[in-house]
Amino acid sequence: MITNPNDMFGVYVHWPFCAAKCPYCDFNSHVHRGPFDEDRFVEAYEAEIAHAARLAPGRMVQSIFFGGGTPSLMSPSAAGRIIDAIADHWTIDRDAEITLEANPTSVEVDRFKGFRVAGINRVSLGVQSLREKPLAELGRRHTVDEAIAAVRISQSVFERSSFDLIYARPHQTLEDWEDELKEALWLARGHVSLYQLTIEQGTRYFDLFNAGKLQMPNEDLAADFYELTQDLTAAAGMPAYEISNHAVPGQESRHNLLYWRYGEYAGIGPGAHGRLMINNVRHATAAEKLPFEWQKKVQAQGHGMVVDDVLTWEEQGDEFLVMGLRLKEGISPARFTALSGRQISPRQIDTLKGYGFVETLPNGNIRVTDRGWPVLDAVVADLAA
Repeated sequence: MITNPNDMFGVYVHWPFCAAKCPYCDFNSHVHRGPFDEDRFVEAYEAEIAHAARLAPGRMVQSIFFGGGTPSLMSPSAAGRIIDAIADHWTIDRDAEITLEANPTSVEVDRFKGFRVAGINRVSLGVQSLREKPLAELGRRHTVDEAIAAVRISQSVFERSSFDLIYARPHQTLEDWEDELKEALWLARGHVSLYQLTIEQGTRYFDLFNAGKLQMPNEDLAADFYELTQDLTAAAGMPAYEISNHAVPGQESRHNLLYWRYGEYAGIGPGAHGRLMINNVRHATAAEKLPFEWQKKVQAQGHGMVVDDVLTWEEQGDEFLVMGLRLKEGISPARFTALSGRQISPRQIDTLKGYGFVETLPNGNIRVTDRGWPVLDAVVADLAA
């Protein structure tokens, strides 16, 4: 097996707390009320970072990503301590991207300068909509004016910034989305993430959908939403580099690319997943999801890890396809063979080409076409077969 062919290493830090649980969200997020000792909680992050570094020593960190939950609810000093702990155990590249997910409430925006001093150089804002009614329906606690102000402040404080929007929402029309997206592209500076709303098990929206109280766009309308999104972002100079992510060339999220190019990363914090090369073998790791149970585990054993699986060659190949085929740059068949020990069937590639779902680039990479992206899961399954 090859260790880390793209020489990429990142650290994902999961902060699990939110002010409220959004009805569409299936992430590991928790609303905590009552006293909270942030210093003690951060000590657990420091301990888990030390444990991960013992498993995967000597790495150069190209990316750190604070996700959640709502990591902007932590204090800037807590973020600084976590970054310092990473620097104590690994080497952080001088040009490393250090991203913080944030919600655009005024309380959090006021602390942006503190996060910048702590070492954050990129922010990703959970705007989700530029319309008041959908914001309320999505369970967001900010207004459109607060969202726009937060975007502008983030652009002035941090070297790079991005924000998220959700589209193909209940009752949304193509005309509504066209107007909203044009406003968003005028507001954006370099990067924007645009996600079609999906119904995930375990969410409030899942219950409403199953009860017939939430109507979603049919497949044809969802495809129209997707096509419109690609056309408008490309025309604005921010084409898709991944299914849901759009950027001016050179402004792509390095942490996202690390995932999709199947790099190596440590997962730190409650529920965090990782992919680590340990003794030249790729491991899939995951931590305890419940925040204070995770903290207890770290205090007892130095880490909160509850999953540590060695990935087979076949599993690595499948993961590589699932991640890499989301990218416009596609995947290298040679790297798939190096990871999985087998070749992608030329007959299967030809069949998918006949449907117009995949194409071969001049560098030999295989990528999914615009026509194939709406049926990406089926394309991946066919190539993995």
